[in-house]
Amino acid sequence: MAEAAGVPAESLAGCRARAARTVLDQVVLPGEELLLPDQEDGDGPGGAGERPLRLNAAARSRGRVVCGPGLRRCGDRLLVTNGSGGGVYWVDSQQKRYVPVKGDHVIGIVTAKSGDIFKVDVGGSEPASLSYLAFEGATKRNRPNVQVGDLIYGQFVVANKDMEPEMVCIDSCGRANGMGVIGQDGLLFKVTLGLIRKLLAPDCEILQEVGKLYPLEIVFGMNGRIWVKAKTIQQTLILANILEACEHMTADQRKQIFSRLAES
Repeated sequence: MAEAAGVPAESLAGCRARAARTVLDQVVLPGEELLLPDQEDGDGPGGAGERPLRLNAAARSRGRVVCGPGLRRCGDRLLVTNGSGGGVYWVDSQQKRYVPVKGDHVIGIVTAKSGDIFKVDVGGSEPASLSYLAFEGATKRNRPNVQVGDLIYGQFVVANKDMEPEMVCIDSCGRANGMGVIGQDGLLFKVTLGLIRKLLAPDCEILQEVGKLYPLEIVFGMNGRIWVKAKTIQQTLILANILEACEHMTADQRKQIFSRLAES
């Protein structure tokens, strides 16, 4: 490790980023420690040619490391819990149970009114709370028209294991920005969390192909819920079936289905 002491921080950060890319798509199991290929010492503590990814003070000083879904920090180590690049590490898995995360945009169902608070089912272990003042333009006199059974699109401002999750339907500027009560029409269905992350990826081609079929409105929730609405009920059902099935399709299979629908 004596040679590494004289290497600039930028070079070390670049080496770590390149090493992280080499473990993408690697299968891991719960309880395993995240290991990176060792470019400094082939006989490191992680075994021949591998070493643990350390989150000690020296590593943190060279850049910010964010632990995403499926990873847990244990001291200066990263442990797999469910099953990168740019300093962000996560484990992709076919998880269906949603755990609220601060900042996530989700689709919830209003289940009850309790004074000035709405209880919203978001698919987690407990319902989230939503204040009637957490809507754009809402005041004590001008209350939002929210009823039990309505669909709500909002984001979490409080989400941790020790407190009840709290939602709002406004951004930091007090604007709705697309959040609030979703229309009565349309279809709500549930998919895996992995499919949601896939559909929301910047380079996802599925949404571009779906948008060419029919005019539609669509809302994605990070809790695995999708709301979609087309001109007719038949088109809405077709779009929902395509989105559910595309998780297990290859690119060629998707092209064949989209071409058939375009012809019909």
